[in-house]
Amino acid sequence: MTRSSSFFTIAIGICPIYSVLESRAFVQYWNPAYSCFTFGRVDLVPTVEEYTTLLHSPKIQADKAYSRAANVLAFLKKLMSITGMSEQWVAARIKLKGDSKCIPWKNLRDLILAHPDIKKRVDVFALSIYGLVVFPKALGHIDKAISDLFDRLDKRVTPVLAILAKNFRSLNAYRRVGEGRFIGCKTTLWIVILHNLQEEDVEWRAHWMISNKILYRCGDFNWVPLLGIWGAVGYGPLLVLRQGSRQFIPVTQGLAQCEFSYKGDNYKKKVQEILNAWNQTYIMKRFTVRLMTTLEYNWWWGKRVNDNIPVLSQEMLGQ
Repeated sequence: MTRSSSFFTIAIGICPIYSVLESRAFVQYWNPAYSCFTFGRVDLVPTVEEYTTLLHSPKIQADKAYSRAANVLAFLKKLMSITGMSEQWVAARIKLKGDSKCIPWKNLRDLILAHPDIKKRVDVFALSIYGLVVFPKALGHIDKAISDLFDRLDKRVTPVLAILAKNFRSLNAYRRVGEGRFIGCKTTLWIVILHNLQEEDVEWRAHWMISNKILYRCGDFNWVPLLGIWGAVGYGPLLVLRQGSRQFIPVTQGLAQCEFSYKGDNYKKKVQEILNAWNQTYIMKRFTVRLMTTLEYNWWWGKRVNDNIPVLSQEMLGQ
């Protein structure tokens, strides 16, 4: 995946996903304890394999998984390389938003319209898509963290894991601050539909899925740790094994505690542990079975606590 050739599939593939994830009706069903959506008695989650297929990304390889470089080239130098503009031009346009440096979209938009180098126009447009749509942070600005990932796309580093990490961490944050409780006709209708979702209502595997393999753990982790551009989070594909195989009881201990931000003194050690774990990945083949879940799984699911499931009030049902 190159910078200039991938931004169309990124934009087309991610925008519909974000429009769903940012809908409050869906966010309300996000289960931060297990990093998945829980609709009724059904767990669902976007998977690495689904995102890889949707974004036409290269197969996930340990040495191509994104991790923020220890010695990151200065934001100024990266922008000079991507835009082809002088140090003076770039330095005059870098702003500070909160605790992070960024560049305003309006400055990049002017470059897209007027830059004499067509390839640079495309690169700047692609960078803008990543900063405004895929990894938004400060409204109308492209954060410096995006430039590090973007700069490495030409080296076939896949953005899939970083995108998943961003989505999961955003959903967790949204749930932690108590959002997701709302009133409205359309969203209430979605709540009623999702609350009553049954196993037989779910198409467990998308027809466009090509891969018949599932990445399910890395190293000593019983799940898949994802490194994003601002932090890391745990992802448990074995929770939703029905999306590709037969569901059994997954190991989830410590999954919720795996999340951390790239701040403070200890995060670099945690990042290195995850990088080491990615040197030993475990993959299983999908297979189709008539009975989608084991009896033990059904018992386990019934006993676990799912505090994200909304209670349908008479007011919400319109009664």
